Parts: sequence; C-alpha cells; structure tokens
Amino acid sequence: MGADIRIKPNLQFSVLCDDVRREDNGKLILLGLFEVIGAKRYPAVHPKLFVVNRWCKGEGTFKQKIRIANSKDSQKLIETEPQDFTLKDIDSQHTLISEFSNVKFPESGKYWVEIFLNDELMLNYPVMLAQSK
Repeated sequence: MGADIRIKPNLQFSVLCDDVRREDNGKLILLGLFEVIGAKRYPAVHPKLFVVNRWCKGEGTFKQKIRIANSKDSQKLIETEPQDFTLKDIDSQHTLISEFSNVKFPESGKYWVEIFLNDELMLNYPVMLAQSK
C-alpha cells in the first residue's frame, strides 16, 4: 500500500542513544546520548542502540526507514523494515523508537545514521567508531 501524503512532515529530532524508557506520565527518557563508539578491536559488535525520531507538522500516512551505513563505501550495516505512521492533522506528532541489537562495525571510522521518509533521505548524521585502548 502506498503512502497517503497530504502534507509532508518535518523531522523534529533524531537521537542516537543507549536506551529509552517511558515515565508513568508518558514522557520519554533518553539515556546515554552519543556520537562516538569506542572499540578495542574490529570488527566490533555494539550490543544495543536506539534511534528515536519525532515527526510533526504533517498530515497523512507515511513510511519511515532507518539505515546505518559505512561512509567509505555506503555499504549498509543494518536497516529497519519500513515503519508506518499516521499524522491525523498538522498539529499531530508521532515518535518512532527503533532498537538495533548486535550491530557489527567492520572497522573504525565514520558511519552514517540515515533517516528516510517514503524512501527519500531526510537526514543523515555521523556516528564515529574510534579505536580505544
């Protein structure tokens, strides 16, 4: 089924973090925001990470996809299945939380977290894999 787009949404934020929790009042708690992962040897496996995205100022049904790719050759390390979400009106917002387990990074260097909306790249930002001692 194709996306029902009336007004394309904005990506209010995208956060890379270690964990996500929800308080009793519904507020999200993002734990361990980061942009660098240290590893003693490669390939390195990162046990768990989350990408939290909030979409707003749109109307319709959309598909989000997240990919992590190597900056050297754009090789995909991991990618979500398309995640459907609906914004009922321009004042609606929707937060999508994606968990990635055991992500294997082949070498140190820069990787891209890429956020797609209906297969269009909306945002990408780096996560660095650094050699630690």
